[in-house]
Amino acid sequence: MVGVEVLKNKKTNYEKYPPPRNTLTILDRLVSVYKLWTTYLDHLPKKSKYSLGGKIDAIFLECIDLIFTASFQEKAKKLLYVEKVSTRFDLLKFLIRILWELKLIDDKKYIALSTELDEIGRMIGGWRNKLLKETQPPIINQG
Repeated sequence: MVGVEVLKNKKTNYEKYPPPRNTLTILDRLVSVYKLWTTYLDHLPKKSKYSLGGKIDAIFLECIDLIFTASFQEKAKKLLYVEKVSTRFDLLKFLIRILWELKLIDDKKYIALSTELDEIGRMIGGWRNKLLKETQPPIINQG
């Protein structure tokens, strides 16, 4: 079993840069909301399912991808991914609001999605702020 031994001895990205504990929570919550979204997507009118619904679905998947990828990066690169996911996530929330304003989802479904998305947004913002503090050079008092 030479191949197995090589894999055991080889350092993976996960071992070099394990994801922060809160990252898994963000990812888990986002995947959970995405599962809920897919049940709503199935019931959208055909015209909207493949336009606005498809765009929302693609952005959901992009956010999941960015969070997953960020969790394995070193701090300097991680901040770039988290800032990008923050922007894409804001667009996701905006498009879901448009979906609701067009009466394509009812109030109950909108509240279920937006409540979870708001909490995830706060978590992403907290992660971003933490990374900003960790990657900023210390301020030297010259006075």
